[in-house]
Parts: sequence; structure tokens; C-alpha cells
Amino acid sequence: MCGIAGLVSRTILTAAHIDRVAHVNARLAHRGPDGQGAYTDRHVALAMRRLSIIDLASGWQPLYNEDRGLALVANGEVYNYRELRRELESCGHVFATGSDCETIIHAYEEFGPDFVNRLRGMYAFALWDNRRRRLTLGRDRMGEKPLYLATVGESLYFSSEMRALVHAGVVPFQLDPQSVNLYYHYGYVPEPRCMVVGIRKLPAAHTLTIDVDEWTQREQCYWRIEDAPPLEGNPATLVREELQRCAQLVTRADVPIGVALSGGLDASTVAALATSVRGREVHAFTVGYAGTPWQDERADAKAFADYLGIPFHTIELSTHDLVEQYSAVNLHRDDPIADGSGVAIAAVARLARDSSVPVLLFGHGGDELFWGYRWVRSALQATRRRAALLAGLRGLKDYLRFSPPPYSVTLGLQWALSCGGILPQWRQFLADRRAPPGRVVFYDSEPVFSRVDRALHKGFFTERFAGAIGHPDLTRDFISQRSDSPPEATLIRLICETYLLENGIVQGDRLAMAASVESRLPLCDYRLVETVIGLHKTYPLAANAPPKQWLREAVVGLLPAFVLNRRKVGFSPPWRQWGQALADSHGDQLIDGYLVQNDIISAEVAKRQRRELYPRATGPRPMAGLSLSLENWSRQMAAGSDH
Repeated sequence: MCGIAGLVSRTILTAAHIDRVAHVNARLAHRGPDGQGAYTDRHVALAMRRLSIIDLASGWQPLYNEDRGLALVANGEVYNYRELRRELESCGHVFATGSDCETIIHAYEEFGPDFVNRLRGMYAFALWDNRRRRLTLGRDRMGEKPLYLATVGESLYFSSEMRALVHAGVVPFQLDPQSVNLYYHYGYVPEPRCMVVGIRKLPAAHTLTIDVDEWTQREQCYWRIEDAPPLEGNPATLVREELQRCAQLVTRADVPIGVALSGGLDASTVAALATSVRGREVHAFTVGYAGTPWQDERADAKAFADYLGIPFHTIELSTHDLVEQYSAVNLHRDDPIADGSGVAIAAVARLARDSSVPVLLFGHGGDELFWGYRWVRSALQATRRRAALLAGLRGLKDYLRFSPPPYSVTLGLQWALSCGGILPQWRQFLADRRAPPGRVVFYDSEPVFSRVDRALHKGFFTERFAGAIGHPDLTRDFISQRSDSPPEATLIRLICETYLLENGIVQGDRLAMAASVESRLPLCDYRLVETVIGLHKTYPLAANAPPKQWLREAVVGLLPAFVLNRRKVGFSPPWRQWGQALADSHGDQLIDGYLVQNDIISAEVAKRQRRELYPRATGPRPMAGLSLSLENWSRQMAAGSDH
């Protein structure tokens, strides 16, 4: 695991170019505290910071082929490097190190442009071909490892983190209006957009090839989730087999490994799989909360760690800890993300580092692949209903349903404003009648998404900023990649490309790396994803199917009954108590803050947002929390803070 940075230029590099890359690389030191390396040619500069995980003694970068005509810097791990190395050696390639990433170079030599299809793992890389004067950048299929791009004149800079590009002076800090609009709808910024003008993300499963002589750039997608072929067989059996194959690969390391263990099914599955390969040398790390609220899962996690017989480490967070660490966590996430779990993720990563365990496995992906979220299951049913409406098989009566009032005061107010749930359904009926073929119901089914959309076009932004945004259709990408894709495949792809990638994966990578810990996500292995998609092309999800049915059936015998039968809690801090504390400690940042001073929202709107941040009578308003996170992040980015 490393941080990588670099530059390719149509013109010959100057000392200023090389110095700028060095500054970017210096700001990635937390991603690689064990050392650094660099390569410079007339048109390219590569740099990296190393966190030693595999081949501790000799796996230093840059890495080269036999005649040093190729140079590579890479971030991440090629999990199938042993198998790939044997294949390449049989073809005559000679390896200089035991590094997993050296296989990338020789695979490029042997297989040409399709070499990325041979890699199984999580990675972002930059490979310079000196003979062809060509730079190839690439990211893994699920996007576990990041790569940010910034074009400045006839030069292209890249970096593992966006703030390194800003704080090293490659581009100035300025909020991108379209990305701000996306952020308020999602709580994060979906790729390839980036919150900063002049920077974008190389999308997951993409390569970018830059030929210096012609100065051409070719971006190519080499893998798509919905392209997985149909698969027949017992889902539980096939999922279990793929999980076991993945466990053999993802636990490869020359250092101790740990698991971020909660009481949930996903984290427990990852812990059991890791232990089945590495035995009792696997460590478990869990976060708890002062006062032991219902969100505290330490007791459940310890019970399972004891069952596995593995060392158990825990850390407790208080409201004071949240207040103190809020700003640092916001900054370390790189992109602004309005998610309350960040402080807890960061604490688990620091605990692992303090325990001399530099690799941490997380359970991300289980909810997204196996229908763990109620709203996504509801979106599937809504998509099926839309298809039936367009086919003339459903009508208005199939939409209007009066829901009983909830017990919660906050939810009760929302219920009243929605006319007992009828108003959102009426809007959905109208949207479904206008929907083009192939468009599924996704985030637009969420009340918060539609409420935000209406609010943003009713004077929330200043007139200047609203004009820069315009009226984009944010549902235009809620479509299938293939005409033969079932809605199950499309919705899994969409949730993986949005919430999983930009909230879950990004937080796991950035906050772990802020503590110099490598995050690994076994349930995001692309072969497991293909297995699930292939099965759904053969077996539709039943309307009454319980959450995570295939996963739950797959791990019978691997997990004990007390885990399998446990109620889902979800990785969440004591949000009510923490939300009030943040409102009290940081809320005044909204008043005449960065967003106001830069003419994004007016002073009047900011004051209203401050009042709505955590009113005790009704609870927090979603947009106020979004504004506070964005304000806090923007202040630090504008100030050039790296801590």
C-alpha cells in the first residue's frame, strides 16, 4: 500500500515541475510512512510513498522491468500475484523483487493493453513506457484505490489524494457548482466529479493512456458490473465458494492483519473467513461509545472474537472525542462526506496502528450486494411497478397508499407534510409516467433526495451559484448498462458506484490511510460481485425475500447461530447525542463562513441553516447537517491545512 503522485507533460519537464511533484508526494506521507521513491524522465515524473506490506525488504518502488524501459509506481495490492507471477515466469520474465506490484509491469509486457484483465485486487498505478513514450494510469474494478487527475496547460498531474494536489499548489481551491449540487443530493460527490474545480477522478475500472508525442489521451473502461454472464446453481453454494477463494487471496501479507469487527453479519463473515486462513494471528478491533448506548456493539463483537479465539482490542469514544476529532476526520476523508461514522472508522484504524497491525479488513459491500438496505429493496419493487405501469399493467390506484402516523415527533412532522405518504407516491406516479425506457427508480425514491431537489431550486443557493448549476437531471444516469440487464443487476451496480464507492470505500481508504493502515474489503472482490450479478440474471429477487438471504445461507456453518440470528444494528454512532454536540460546538461556523463569503449561500440562508442544525423540538434537518460538513471541510481546504 502506498500513495502515488506524478506528472506527464507534452513539453520537457522543468525543475519547477519536478519540485511540484515532490511537494504533492510529501503530502502523501501518511499513506506511506516507511519510505519514498521517485523516477524522472524528460516528459514524466513519478513519485510514491511506501507502506510495507508484501516483500518488506526489497519491494521498493519505482519498480522496473528487466531492461528498465518500464517504470511503475502503484498503490494497493495485486492479490493474485503468486499465480500471475508463476504464469509470467513460465513465459520467460525475470523478477527482481518479491513485490506483488511487479507483476503489473511484466503483465503489461506480456499481454499488452489487456493486461489489467489479469489483475485481481485493489490498485491504482502509473506505468511509464519509455520506448513508446506512453504513460498508462489505471484503477481497480471496484474503485478501492483512488486516483485524482488535474490538467494544467499541457501537463497532467495525478495523485492518490485530492487535497495533496490543492495544498501543493497544482490547482487553487474553488468549489465546483455541479459537484456541490450533487453533494447536497447524495451527501458525497459521485465520480468522476470532484468538489474542486480542475480536478476529476479517474473512474473505477478505467485506464487512461497518454501518448506524449501525439499528446493524445485515451480513457477506456475495461470492466462493467452488468456484463457478468448469467450463472446457474445454488446461490448459497456458489457465494460460499467464491468467499472462500477470496479469503485465500485477500489475507496475503507479510505483516499482521486485523478485522474491523462489529456485531453484524458482514464484519463477522470477514472475520471468520480471515481466521479460517490465518488462524488466531488475526486481530479484532472494535469501537464503543461512552455510556454504552444501543449503538455500542462491543459486547457482541467480543463474544464472536472469543468464539474465534482471536485477540480483541477496543476503544471507547466520547462526545468530547467527537467534537475534538470532527474537523480532522472531515479533512482526512479528502472529499466532503456527510456521514456520522467517520470518527469511529478513524478511531478503529488508529487502534490497529497503535497495536502494530497495518492491514485492516472491513465488511463493506455486504449490504450493497445482498440487499441489506430496505430503501434499495423498495427501489427494486418501485422499478418493477414502473415497468408494469409503462406496459399498461398498473395504474394510479397501485401507487396511492395511506401510511399510519409514526410515533416519532420528527418523523410525524414529515408524515404530516407528506399527507400521510400520499404526496410522494403521487409524485412518483407522475415521474414513472414520464420515465424513458430503461430508467430505474433509485435515489429519486428517497424522500430526502426529492426534498433537497425542491429546496435547492427555491432560493437555497445565491442567484449566481444557482445559475452556474442550472437544472441538471440527476436521474439521467439511473439506467441499465445493457438492454438485457434485470433491474436487480442495475440497482446493485448503481448502489456500488454511488454509496458503496463514494461513502463506504472512500472513508475506509482515506481514514485508514490517515493512520497509515491499509484497508482491504473482501466483500468487494470483483469475482464475488460477478457471481452475485450472474445469479440475479438467472434468479430474480423474490418480493418477500429477507435481507441478505444468499449471504446468510452461504455462511451457515461458518458463523454460529448467535451471529446469524442477531438483529441488524448498522454501524452507527449515538447520532442524536453527537448531532447536538456538533451543533453546539461547530454550528456557528455556518454564520458568515466560507459558503457565505464565497457567494454560495446567502447570509440569511446560513442563519436559517444554523437554527435548523439541531432544533430540540423536531430534530435535525438533513440539509443543515450537509451544510455544516461542507462548511467545515471547505474552511480547512481553503486554509491549506494538512492535519
